[in-house]
Amino acid sequence: MRLLLFISLIMMGCNAKEAAATEKQSTGTVIKIVDGDTYDILFDDKTTERIRMEGIDAPERGMAFYKVSKDYLGTLCFGQTIRIERTNRDRYGRTVAKTFLGNGNELGFLMIQAGYAWHFKKYSADAQLANAEIEARNKRIGLWVDETPIAPWENRKK
Repeated sequence: MRLLLFISLIMMGCNAKEAAATEKQSTGTVIKIVDGDTYDILFDDKTTERIRMEGIDAPERGMAFYKVSKDYLGTLCFGQTIRIERTNRDRYGRTVAKTFLGNGNELGFLMIQAGYAWHFKKYSADAQLANAEIEARNKRIGLWVDETPIAPWENRKK
């Protein structure tokens, strides 16, 4: 009897771990682009969640390249089914997550690679994002056509 109870408890623990992993990952449809690093996702159960993309920072409203960055994110994912991997919550209560398109490409990487976002080094040590930013800078594409682009975190300090 004790053995059955022990096995049941172990099985319940495994199910709880599986449920927690499922909560970290979700699939849904992008229904709104807020800016170049934030969007809203709609899940099958009709709930929505605001997602702040992990590891990047894009121009804020009123900054150079704000609209271009926002529009580019929209061309990549608006109306698309995507997979998110939640990593954190930010100070505004938004979910911070890595975002993957159906082909497996990660959206934050694509935004930096195109020159429409910065690698947010304060919160991310991702070497791929760092290298993508260096390449975009060297190619002088996207926001890197400006001689001295102002990073969003510098703009927010003002």
